[in-house]
Amino acid sequence: MLVSYSSSSEEETEHLRLGGDVTKRKQRWHKDDNSLRKKRKSEEHTLNASVSVHREEDDSKSRLPVPGSVLDMFTEEDEDPLTDDSMQHGGRIRSFKHERGNWATYVYFPYIPEEGFLELLDEMTEVAASHSFSLTHTDEFHLSLSKTVVLRHHWIQPFIQSLRTGLTHSRRFICSAEKLKVYSNDERTRTFLAMEVSTGQAQLLELVKAVDSTMEEFNLDTFYKNPSFHISLAWCAGDCTEHIRKECLQELQGLVDSHEDGPFLLRLDCQELRCKAGNKTFSIPLH
Repeated sequence: MLVSYSSSSEEETEHLRLGGDVTKRKQRWHKDDNSLRKKRKSEEHTLNASVSVHREEDDSKSRLPVPGSVLDMFTEEDEDPLTDDSMQHGGRIRSFKHERGNWATYVYFPYIPEEGFLELLDEMTEVAASHSFSLTHTDEFHLSLSKTVVLRHHWIQPFIQSLRTGLTHSRRFICSAEKLKVYSNDERTRTFLAMEVSTGQAQLLELVKAVDSTMEEFNLDTFYKNPSFHISLAWCAGDCTEHIRKECLQELQGLVDSHEDGPFLLRLDCQELRCKAGNKTFSIPLH
């Protein structure tokens, strides 16, 4: 029985051939494995990016919109241009330096002119002019219940809310005025011809207490200790109080007393308090 054995050289050749195949296969496996890993990383990156986008979309959907009242607190618009040129304000001079974010604020009752009021006022300004006093009609007739103070923009809403709370139980009423009186501002840069209130002082004092409480809460100046409530009619630049009193106040009062239908009585319906802060006006109705 004959058996064929391979020679040692043939075995070595076969071994090298098989070893080469194995090496090539290993190289292919490593290459395939690396390719697979790169593909997985790419897929994971794409998946993570997609999840991140979805999360951002979900977060944006779940967030509640910011209330407009809150947004308004951070929109500091200036109520006046940055100028202190008195010629642009009819000769008026600011009581305090204008700064961005500072809002001139005061509380008052508006007065809507009655029939015959403006005609009477025109007559009074003509008489004053004959005595060399150039009076200018007040822009908005009103009765002040506070000094003019400075509020930072972000204080306005809390300030108004405090006023509303303090005036919750205040009731409307009517006050009247018939006697002329001359006033000047604290800086004595303007003189005012006004009508002093003759009825309704007690109710006005109660309102001032409530307004002063809010002023104190915000560390602001309170109203005068013994206020002379009045409605300003006209004004002129400078301190002319004594001159007007001596030279023409009696003559002006004569026009009021001898009005065509009898003495003119100014009536103010105190049913809605207002607060002006810069170019914003807030209404607070009384009950």
